[in-house]
Amino acid sequence: MTSPTRRELLAVSAFAFAQRLRALPLAEIKLGILTDEIDDDVLTAAKFLQQYNLHWAEIRNIWGPYNTAQPMEKIREANQILDAHGVKVSIEGTGFFKIPLPPDTPEGRKKVEEQWALLDKAMERAKAFGTDRIRIFTFMLGKGETKSDAAYGRIWELTREAARRAKGFRLSVENIGGGYVSTGAEAALLLKNVKADNLGMTWDPNNAAESGEQSFPDGYRKLDPARIFHVHLRDFKHKDGKVVWAKVGDGEMDNLGQVRTLLKDGYKGTFTLETHWREPGKTKMWCTEQSIGALLDVVKKV
Repeated sequence: MTSPTRRELLAVSAFAFAQRLRALPLAEIKLGILTDEIDDDVLTAAKFLQQYNLHWAEIRNIWGPYNTAQPMEKIREANQILDAHGVKVSIEGTGFFKIPLPPDTPEGRKKVEEQWALLDKAMERAKAFGTDRIRIFTFMLGKGETKSDAAYGRIWELTREAARRAKGFRLSVENIGGGYVSTGAEAALLLKNVKADNLGMTWDPNNAAESGEQSFPDGYRKLDPARIFHVHLRDFKHKDGKVVWAKVGDGEMDNLGQVRTLLKDGYKGTFTLETHWREPGKTKMWCTEQSIGALLDVVKKV
């Protein structure tokens, strides 16, 4: 057998270097998927993540219910499955404050107490999952409700109290359609009024676009990047005068521009594909697979 020539060795070295460069973005970008957008079964979701060499997952519903509704033995089981497949939990998804704003009445205060109990459960489960990040909300608009300064004042007060109670954890508010904080502009208002270091954003530019904002770059530019704790990615498009979800790459969201700008601004946190898009007659795993393939193509260009 003849020894390889210098030219052949250089060619092999160049190929290996090119491969490393192509692998570098995914190694540096902490990309994962919301597990129940793959499958409610944690093992099925973990195998899917491992197949795509993804090492992060956002946990919301497991085996059906919200993780906060599952007993701790199921939480530990889920964590063991993820760990066995090389997957870390980026953030725990909860429904904390994802309710209409309770009035300041005895009945309303009872509902707030129920939310504090939910936060306690969330913190216990986040600790078991090995994450300090908990995704929360800042209340939803009830039927016939409109946004008002008085409502926002009460929301800021309750959110400050939540941050105080969650010492040792980072509360990551998701902007969401139908919520009091739905856009980048409203998220900036939240961050201006709630200064707690452990209170930041799960920035969802698609939700902001659904709410009528030019979310990137306009809405994003209103935010302090240092207070973005987590990011949701997917795609959307306008159809018949409203926003509908789309396969990544088939819509209007500039995911490449958003990710590039976040990294340029020093963001070192995690990203989650939250698919939402559904194709009639196809499973949610199939839809997620189409979008993660397209999103990985985006990552290669970053």
